[in-house]
Amino acid sequence: MHAFDVLGDPVRRRILELLAGGEQTSGAITAAVRAEFGISQPAVSQHLRVLRESGFATVRAEGARRLYAVHADPLREVDAWLRPFRRFWSQRLDALATEFARSRPERRPGSALEHDGPEG
Repeated sequence: MHAFDVLGDPVRRRILELLAGGEQTSGAITAAVRAEFGISQPAVSQHLRVLRESGFATVRAEGARRLYAVHADPLREVDAWLRPFRRFWSQRLDALATEFARSRPERRPGSALEHDGPEG
């Protein structure tokens, strides 16, 4: 399965987002995905299997628990594939940052913008 086939599914993308925060138990992943997508536990297990078999996730046993984690290699491949396309959005993001910097109000020492609370 091609990386974009794996990442094209919103459930699998969400699972990877959960795993990006650190290792998760299969139970925690299942609970979060079921709450958000309303799918069955076997369906979540199938998505986890696709992520494992495609190399996007690893699993290790800890007693009766199964702990999943992101495996970065396929994501590096996606990143490398995207590299030539970054120029299309990086220039626009740079321009947006410039406009944002120009539009911010100038702060003067002692101005009201520098005070956190009410004057007293």
